[in-house]
Amino acid sequence: MALGPQGFSIIDLPPATPEMLQSYEDLPLDPYMGNGTRFKRFAQYRLTPEPGRDKGWLYEKLPQRDYTTYKQFNKVGGGIRRTYETILADFTPVITLGADAMDLDRGEDWQINVHQNRTRADGQRPGPLTPEGVHHDGHEYVMIAVLRRNNVGGSETRLWRPGADAPFWTGTLAAGQAVLLDDKALQHDVTDVTSADGGPGHRDIVIVAFSRWKDKWYGDEHDEAALANRPKN
Repeated sequence: MALGPQGFSIIDLPPATPEMLQSYEDLPLDPYMGNGTRFKRFAQYRLTPEPGRDKGWLYEKLPQRDYTTYKQFNKVGGGIRRTYETILADFTPVITLGADAMDLDRGEDWQINVHQNRTRADGQRPGPLTPEGVHHDGHEYVMIAVLRRNNVGGSETRLWRPGADAPFWTGTLAAGQAVLLDDKALQHDVTDVTSADGGPGHRDIVIVAFSRWKDKWYGDEHDEAALANRPKN
């Protein structure tokens, strides 16, 4: 199944393993985004099509680097170095499902950024999910996978045509669902996480950003361009 005619698809995920879910319990605080409500790990990989098969990918975890993105895509966190601990759990089954569902081009290698995020909320404090507002992430495709929703409301995913005054699609992803996006064609945002009953709650997700290897968001050249605020084509 490739992306639908509107540039997105909703898919069901395989059950999250205990290892995946447990890995959210000790995520470090994200000091750059979320105003104390976001917890995060980050990793980058090279994906190579597995030879001799129609499906399947070989994962090479790249040496850990600071995360950099462009201000044109993220006015809050762009143009700076963000240092995160590496992801410890194995999310490759989830990533492979997304890559196959979007019919990722197997004629070349891909580079992915993987963001493991928990956002917390309580009755006094919502958790902002997209403080950067309506945005592109700057990659070719993006997968947002929800693994767990614990006592939370809000967090409505909204999809926008660039320049539109209102989203063309709004929906709440349940635990065990993911949205796949054509990031060049669509913008997106997500409303704040809120507490369902006034007590503590959290939403656990994995975001995977897919770029062709020749356009990789990795290495000194990419970092230099992002930190200098040079436009990304």
